[in-house]
Amino acid sequence: MHNNAALIEKFYTAFQQLDAETMALCYADDVQFSDPVFPNLQGNEAADMWRMLTSKAQDFSLVFDGITADEKKGQAHWIATYTFSQTGSIVVNDIQASFVFRNGRIIRHTDHFDLWKWARQALGIKGVLLGWTPLVKNAVRAQAAKGLKIFRSKRS
Repeated sequence: MHNNAALIEKFYTAFQQLDAETMALCYADDVQFSDPVFPNLQGNEAADMWRMLTSKAQDFSLVFDGITADEKKGQAHWIATYTFSQTGSIVVNDIQASFVFRNGRIIRHTDHFDLWKWARQALGIKGVLLGWTPLVKNAVRAQAAKGLKIFRSKRS
């Protein structure tokens, strides 16, 4: 197994254990993270996102597979199952992740998933009817950004 594949495995094993500190150690200080909810996090923002999500996780489980990596790039597939705290709905989020590495750390992490599918599960009928619209996408992003900002302000 390539060292960067082992790094991805370490990241997701820590995630299974809700160990955000170990996850953060896998990232370079200038990491860039992006997904449909958190589209552009830089550096400590990315680590704090994982800290926030793991600290709030309810009924959480995670499985991962498909890890491949070489000196520069890698990928993985993971599925997180959890209770979305705002609605009490169970969410099963199926995610494809891609990574870029530098000096044995992750410098870019991009997660791809279907936001409409997520919204249908997390938000119920509102997500079914409107989850595909920019209005809901922007509202989900704004709520997530607000939550992260509050979380980070409490850590300072």
